[in-house]
Amino acid sequence: MARHWRAPLSLLLSVFVLPLCSSAANSFENTAIVRTVELGGALVHVTTTYAVKALEDGSSIYTLALGEQEHAHTSWLEAKLKGQSALLPLEDFGYHPDSGVFLYTVELPKALNTNGTANLVVDTVLTHATFAWPQEAAQGDPQSLKYNSELFVLSPYKTAVQRTKIRSPNPQVHSYTEPEDVEYVKESVVTKSGATITYGPFYDIPPSATQEFVDTKQKPISVNYAYESPVLEITKLERTAEISHWGANLNIENKVWMHNAGPRLKGHFSRLDHQMQGYFGRAAPHMLPGVVLLLPPGIHSTYYYDLVGNVSTSNLRPAPSVPKGSTDNSFSYLELRPRYPVMGGWNYSFTLGWDSPLQDYAGYDKSTGKYIVGVPIMTVFRTAVVDEADISIILPEGATDIDFVAPYPALSESISNHITYLDTIGRPKITLKYRDLTDKHAGTLYVTYKVPFRAHLRKPLAVATAFLGVFAVAIAWKRVDIRIRRK
Repeated sequence: MARHWRAPLSLLLSVFVLPLCSSAANSFENTAIVRTVELGGALVHVTTTYAVKALEDGSSIYTLALGEQEHAHTSWLEAKLKGQSALLPLEDFGYHPDSGVFLYTVELPKALNTNGTANLVVDTVLTHATFAWPQEAAQGDPQSLKYNSELFVLSPYKTAVQRTKIRSPNPQVHSYTEPEDVEYVKESVVTKSGATITYGPFYDIPPSATQEFVDTKQKPISVNYAYESPVLEITKLERTAEISHWGANLNIENKVWMHNAGPRLKGHFSRLDHQMQGYFGRAAPHMLPGVVLLLPPGIHSTYYYDLVGNVSTSNLRPAPSVPKGSTDNSFSYLELRPRYPVMGGWNYSFTLGWDSPLQDYAGYDKSTGKYIVGVPIMTVFRTAVVDEADISIILPEGATDIDFVAPYPALSESISNHITYLDTIGRPKITLKYRDLTDKHAGTLYVTYKVPFRAHLRKPLAVATAFLGVFAVAIAWKRVDIRIRRK
């Protein structure tokens, strides 16, 4: 999973993980923890605010704890102080077997003295945390999803008061868990107001990032709610960006395997019912009629096709190129409509590509003699999760001194050789692999490289040699007499 934190060397940090929980409880306490869960489709956004108080002078490292279930679904994690936009440094200490939790540390910008306070805001994005319930629905039925979680927010520190708010997209909540035999509560365990379900408040909770607390005190909770939009998943994305200096062009091609993760269609699909639902404006919420994408400005020669061929049911409203350094946030607006409505449990694959002026993405550093190209790492499918992504960048033939900086760590990185038409030795190809990407991962991958002058001449020389070879063969063919008998 790609997350927004630094991953240190596990071998070195394993020396410090063991005493981390025991020492953490002595440096801070939580005066309050408030967690807000915004339910959605493929993505669930969680915001947890920790009101912390230092128990000793010089306290600057705060420890976070995630349970196994929460960690398995966490695709993005970032921390900042309340009211500030600057992100705080995060380090992943991995799984702590003695406590049964995953530990992370946050470095505060300024150390706190005894009784000093701070409000720490931790934002996470959960993927695959919801599923269709019921798992099947007829063409005209509504759509409902189910979210499973845990009652208490784990922490290695003592907590004075804690509550969790779960917000549904609409007030139509079919059911929610009412846990029994819950400690640390003075009033009702759960209340509902409109679309918000509140668990707590819970008082005087001891350090909960322990295996004993998880086994004896932690409770499972679930919420079954109505969701009125398709649940979109990109099971696989293959994105290729090809840089051409001779054409002053950046070509980007996306091969997309799409899946509707809503309830499976019960029975057969009726085209007549589909047209009637569209006519009366009551389309089934688990039906995906199309996708709207925000593409970069200045693109041209856009193409969109599937296994059958070109798909004409699309509409592009291009935006002009934006000068580098401009704060203009204009986008090209693309509406994609598949050949058929994608119902729950159905799949659809297609290829989307376009060309862009290279000058909109590239620059040249005279001091180092290197070209610098910034390539968008993904096309954002709003409210969707990308299960598996392969990002490739093909550099010009003859490129050397290659270096690249990704906005977040990849699962794997490699540089290989890519050969296509009119190539002699092939082109360098950078490949990065990711999993569980969300809209938070929409960053820019920067690539630097050199192209010697002789490399610029390699392609025209190859073309000239090919033409000369064809002419030589033609001349030789005309001069050779292969007849058995002369006329």
